Amino acid sequence: MSAAAPFIPVPARPAPVRLLGPRAWLARNLFPDRGSSLATLIIAALVIGYFPALLDWAIFNAVFSADNAACRAVAHDTANPGACWGVVVEKYRLILFGRFPHADHWRPLVATLLVIAALVTSCLPRVWARIGMRWLAFAWLLVFAAFFLLMRGGIAGLAYVETARWGGLPLTLLLTTLCIAAAFPIAVLAALGRLSQLPAVRATCIAYIELVRGVPLISVLFMASFMFPLFLPPGMTPDVLLRVLAGITLFAAAYLAEVVRGGLQAIPRGQHEAAASLGLTYWQTQRRILLPQALRHVVPAIVNSFISTFKDTSLVTIVSLYELTGALGLALRGDTDWRPFHFEGYLFIAAIYWVGCNGMSAYSRWVERRLEPGHRAANAAATTAAAGGNRQ
Repeated sequence: MSAAAPFIPVPARPAPVRLLGPRAWLARNLFPDRGSSLATLIIAALVIGYFPALLDWAIFNAVFSADNAACRAVAHDTANPGACWGVVVEKYRLILFGRFPHADHWRPLVATLLVIAALVTSCLPRVWARIGMRWLAFAWLLVFAAFFLLMRGGIAGLAYVETARWGGLPLTLLLTTLCIAAAFPIAVLAALGRLSQLPAVRATCIAYIELVRGVPLISVLFMASFMFPLFLPPGMTPDVLLRVLAGITLFAAAYLAEVVRGGLQAIPRGQHEAAASLGLTYWQTQRRILLPQALRHVVPAIVNSFISTFKDTSLVTIVSLYELTGALGLALRGDTDWRPFHFEGYLFIAAIYWVGCNGMSAYSRWVERRLEPGHRAANAAATTAAAGGNRQ
């Protein structure tokens, strides 16, 4: 009988890496490998070297009052230069409201606050559950009606203001929200049409998408503003704002249609077969089964298209509609005293765009987490437990 093999203990394994806490976050995000660690150290060195000087320029040596002489003094001080935020204090009304009559600036202010309040409210899930999507859509119709009433005037004792004098932040928000709201259903229909089995429908949708995506937005705006009226009967010229809205909407819808199509093509074929086995019609299949899954897959790409539309509104300046960036140029065009400090004005506008884009990105990440299967199951379990506790 052979002797038993000697017992050889297994060496102790290292403890699992801690996944929580500041140290774990740094290791996971800033120092995951040698290349990332080197990049982190280089960026940290640049921040340490240049951030104090940037802080001095932006805050400690800056001029925050509308004092042009003080601004010129700090601008020519080579030893301790500073920013002139006084240009924002002096020109903020023109930047935010454009050429709208100065005495009636309360109207675009209220209109802007209404749209922002509607946007924030529409992002809350409890609002969807309490009032429903139909009533939410009706509330948006009321908001847009109030917006146009305040901006246009002509009734209720408000002075009439033509759309050519609208500008600044209200115009940017109007173009963004209306174009996104109108482009999304067009994009869904165009994506479905591109995947259709009907040759005429498929060819039409492909021609529209590829034609629009093959030209820059600036050419679309030029065509909508200057060329399109030439094809209309004499005396029939739609408002320039309406033409710009149509141009941006069709442009955004073409790009968004490809995003939706990608989501639809990512759905397994078994989903189509399951819907057919249940006897669902084409539109029932799309509305109840395929589109919800497809849109959930492409939430980041959809929000990316929304962000692009938000930033692309700055191009309407070429058709003499002065949104945020155009309003700043308009405010400084004839003022030689404040024109040298346009850089600070553009930083102020960039901060507004950053807040809007970062807000949409943060909301997109929140929607992604909420739509994760595990998160949805946890929410359903919590809702069931709460309902059971209420019954008891």
